[in-house]
Amino acid sequence: MNTIILFMKRHYKIVLVVLALSVGLWSFIPKSQSDPEKDKLLLELLTYVIEKGHYNPAAIDDTFSKGIYKDYITALDPSKRFFLQSDIDEFSKYETQIDDEIKNKELTFFDLTYNRMIKRMDESKEYYKIALQNPIDYSVNEEINTDYEKALYCKNVDELKDRWRRQVKLSTLALLVEKQKMQEDIQKNKLKSPEEKLKEFRTKLGDKLTKEAEDKFLANQKKSDTVTIKTYEQLEKETREKTLTSLNDNFAFISKELDREDWFSVYVNVIASRFDPHTSYFAPDEKERFDVSMSGKLEGIGARLQKKNDFTEITELISGGPAWRQKELEAGDIVLKVAQGDKDPVDVVGMRLDDVVKKIKGPKGTEVRLTVKKTDGSLKVISIIRDEVEIEETYAKSSIVEKNGIKYGVIYLPKFYIDFENKDSRDAGKDIAIEVERLKNEGVQGIIMDVRDNGGGSLKTVVDIGGLFIEQGPIVQIKSAAGRKEVLFDKDPKVEWDGPLVIMTNEFSASASEILAAAMQDYKRAVIIGSKQTYGKGTVQNVIDLNQFIRGNTLGDLGALKTTTQKFYRINGGSTQLEGVKSDIVIPDSYAYLKMGERDVDNAMPWDKIDPAEYQLWNKQQNFDLAITNSKKRIESNPQFKLIDENAKWRQARNDENVYNLQIDKFKQEQKDLEDTNKKYKSIADYSNVLKFKSLPYEEVQMKNDSTLKEKRDRWHESLSKDIYVEEAIHVLDDLQSGAPKKVLPSKMKKEKVVKT
Repeated sequence: MNTIILFMKRHYKIVLVVLALSVGLWSFIPKSQSDPEKDKLLLELLTYVIEKGHYNPAAIDDTFSKGIYKDYITALDPSKRFFLQSDIDEFSKYETQIDDEIKNKELTFFDLTYNRMIKRMDESKEYYKIALQNPIDYSVNEEINTDYEKALYCKNVDELKDRWRRQVKLSTLALLVEKQKMQEDIQKNKLKSPEEKLKEFRTKLGDKLTKEAEDKFLANQKKSDTVTIKTYEQLEKETREKTLTSLNDNFAFISKELDREDWFSVYVNVIASRFDPHTSYFAPDEKERFDVSMSGKLEGIGARLQKKNDFTEITELISGGPAWRQKELEAGDIVLKVAQGDKDPVDVVGMRLDDVVKKIKGPKGTEVRLTVKKTDGSLKVISIIRDEVEIEETYAKSSIVEKNGIKYGVIYLPKFYIDFENKDSRDAGKDIAIEVERLKNEGVQGIIMDVRDNGGGSLKTVVDIGGLFIEQGPIVQIKSAAGRKEVLFDKDPKVEWDGPLVIMTNEFSASASEILAAAMQDYKRAVIIGSKQTYGKGTVQNVIDLNQFIRGNTLGDLGALKTTTQKFYRINGGSTQLEGVKSDIVIPDSYAYLKMGERDVDNAMPWDKIDPAEYQLWNKQQNFDLAITNSKKRIESNPQFKLIDENAKWRQARNDENVYNLQIDKFKQEQKDLEDTNKKYKSIADYSNVLKFKSLPYEEVQMKNDSTLKEKRDRWHESLSKDIYVEEAIHVLDDLQSGAPKKVLPSKMKKEKVVKT
């Protein structure tokens, strides 16, 4: 596959296949040897493809080597609780040699760190076990600093044991304090009469209680009144036992789920990401997951799985999927065996999660038989015919809200999705066109396009969506490594929506989202409302199948490479790289002062500009500037926005605080101070904009027979009704539509036709 995409990888630099342990541990344990010849070939392919195809490939020299060294060691041991300073001293001689190893297809540095990590991980199991074997003394006045980036590596094993001891102590202390709070709540609850408890419960739920719910609540209270209050010694022992079990389970989980190939993929990814933050390697399984995320669909049974010790558990059935339609498989079922059609079942207990998933997935129309243990302990064999499964959360959705007798539409687009393999399938461009038409049929007078947290996706769909709102003209400019410039146009003179338009963005709106926002801003077609600026990813990536370069490959699937091949530019000539898209209306948000954008990545590509394209401003919106001015005045005087901004500054300050006291009374006081401050900002989450959002008629019909869809939409509508940003966007539409011609509701016949689509 060789497909142009625009996708944000946040600013994490490295895609890691990791698991967070209960004490904040991040690491890997390989379990088997892979073929060194395949690893060497992969290195050769990686550098060849990047050097030939990257927009501006970095020189593979000593500077490049130092970057890999730093990122890789950090990836292996970010909390500095495995490697000793002596290990780092030994590794450091390779700091300027990795570039030579890459060119010569050598694995000395990788093998050294790989073997040392296994050794240190095995030793670490003893450190946490020692720390947890006896009661912990929380009266000692000592601290732990969790700013691992600034921490030094331990000089010897004694220092390392103490670092583990403090980290384990922090974890158990937090759990102990939480358990003590629960005990206090139980004690207080016992002193209340059933009538008092019921009154509090009614108040919490807004007096919406059925008689059945009241009876159930009172029955549960009787059970809770029989709970025995535990002593401090019992609670302390429980926290150690729970932490020990969690650590043991997670170490065991990692050792079974990750092999040497996974580990090497991390190393390769570090190398790739040094060219720029969005160049990355996809191991075969990761490539498949990426395709699913972009297309929004897969072929299988439509169930989400998770590992639970040695078992694979069903966590959710995807609405509309084969398993959901059949109604035999349930969340909580444990998969014990998997059989293909009439073949013998295979025991999957203890098997890697990815391998279990591979056995359950399969082509549309084929049968899979699952032997499951139900939540009641019974065993059952369930036969399911696989089918195409659409991951509904991936797709665009819309809602209607009415304010002062005027209807407005909200379209939420989570990503710019497309199915690369099937041109006749769904894509974001087609779906947004349908949603716009549906909203028009309901007589909306303005539309909000919500691309907050939208990390990007397909370039084609951006052009298609932009074209819905202008007559015709350029949407984005692209420049290749050779300097050739291409302008992508909307060539269709039809305008699907010519009314008031607002686009909502935030710091995590990236790539394709930024193209859409920038184009609509340059045309002066839409008001951009959101954070100070968007993420700032102005590059285009190609996903390249590495297998295509090898004839007669006998080494297995080599995966794929996502590499930066082009930069895109606004139609006004400026790049969105680093600078992002600056909002017309800046709204305070909780992440405003944290470093989270492309500009905060050390090897991000620079900002630049090219000549502008030819385009005509949208002149049909008469009070564009007035709407922006009015919004700024509202925001400035709104106490809720002031509170959000104050909270954002507090978050930044908290982000810089990394020292915790491990003396229980002082720890409790720190937590109390934190809770007291949090109470001040509780009203942010409790805010209600008093607006009522509802689904479109076609979806209301679907929800009558689909309780899962109804629950999802109810949750979405509830979040919209508590969203002050959406509320302000509707105010902006109010100001915009006052100078726009009234939209006429299409005929009933046309409305019915669209609803059936």
